[in-house]
Amino acid sequence: MATYNCPGSVGRVVFGVDEAGKGPVLGSMFAAAVRVAEPDILPAGVDDSKRLAPERREALAAELRADDRVAVGVAEIPVARIDDPETDMNTLTVAAHAEAAAEVLGPDERGATGLLDAGDTSEQRFARRVADRLPAAVDLTARHGADEDHAVVGAASVVAKVARDAHVEALAAASADEYGPAFGDLGSGYPSDPTTREFLDSFVAAFGELPDCARRSWSTCEDVLAEAEQSGLGEF
Repeated sequence: MATYNCPGSVGRVVFGVDEAGKGPVLGSMFAAAVRVAEPDILPAGVDDSKRLAPERREALAAELRADDRVAVGVAEIPVARIDDPETDMNTLTVAAHAEAAAEVLGPDERGATGLLDAGDTSEQRFARRVADRLPAAVDLTARHGADEDHAVVGAASVVAKVARDAHVEALAAASADEYGPAFGDLGSGYPSDPTTREFLDSFVAAFGELPDCARRSWSTCEDVLAEAEQSGLGEF
């Protein structure tokens, strides 16, 4: 059974975990784990993915995956799991971190030290919940902003973000193929993105339903459907 540490007890970290896509209204959430024997082998310039240009993130992710001294694990939480009424995003973030970490850990491993970018207001609770899902006897710590302060967590944030971006691009290409070029731009997938909102509004207006990639349980989707219904009533 894994153990968890209080935030101040981070020792020598050999793997880091972070997620991308927790808040969007479209598409999956991804978590990534990056493991190294020595932090010094990480590429120069690794940082929190939000601080890096998309081209730089893609180059770093490719470099990490190409280095046989680096182990990379990725977990995807699809829309169906996100919309499951029996769960919630905090639990799914825990699951994503644990599933990604399991990809870089052996089943009987002992002594590895991992650092998570905390996905809960309580760092200790988040570390404990992830630890409870890992069969390996590893030491876990969670910290807010770990992707900014620890390169191995920053590396995980880069891999997760690149996976999420590739996923959105694939969704956009599939949408354009199936519904036409007018539905080929989903934006970032975040509710605050005007392009994303325009895509949802246009899709519902054209087809009377939400696209399969939408998180139907999100309030944004409920608002889009309600506005479409109200608009339809106004035509009579």
